Amino acid sequence: MRTLFSLLFLVLAFVLAFLLYKSIEEPIAFNAERTVRTDAVSSKLEMIRSAQELYRDITGEYAPRFDTLKQVLTEGRLMSIRVVGDPDDPNFTGEISYDTTYIAARDTIDGLGIVLDDLEVVPYTDGKVNFDIDAKTIEYQSTNVPVVQVGVRQKEFMGQYADAKYQRYDQTYDPSKPIKFGDLTKPTLAGSWQ
Repeated sequence: MRTLFSLLFLVLAFVLAFLLYKSIEEPIAFNAERTVRTDAVSSKLEMIRSAQELYRDITGEYAPRFDTLKQVLTEGRLMSIRVVGDPDDPNFTGEISYDTTYIAARDTIDGLGIVLDDLEVVPYTDGKVNFDIDAKTIEYQSTNVPVVQVGVRQKEFMGQYADAKYQRYDQTYDPSKPIKFGDLTKPTLAGSWQ
């Protein structure tokens, strides 16, 4: 009888130890996975933001679709103006001239680290989910300005952690909240992860 109680207590101790381990391991695994996935998505959004800024430099507006963005960055040209002479030097007596040249945008995107192949694909989705993108021109402080917004809801890339039950480990976590940059109501390119 005494041996039976000892075995039961031993089994109970192992079960309690396992439950304790799982209660500690789950929030650590969630936070680690969330950090890795959010960092990958925010890095991709930073690349898209750089691509949109380059597109705006070429066209004067933002791209409303990824195929348009890719086409212009592949085929478009950037204007480069070089000033000959110093207009700020009071002792300069020569004539100031401007030398305008055009640079292929394709040559610039490599230097900025922009990869066009799968630009629209959200990381950790096996290529099944694309970023939402929208661009338009709005009136802001009596001026027409181009605006853009690109993002994705967290539940799309969080995998097994795309459940609201994980809010108990971090109250700021909301799987239906998007991670994005830009805003369609004001001219900003700020990211929600910053």
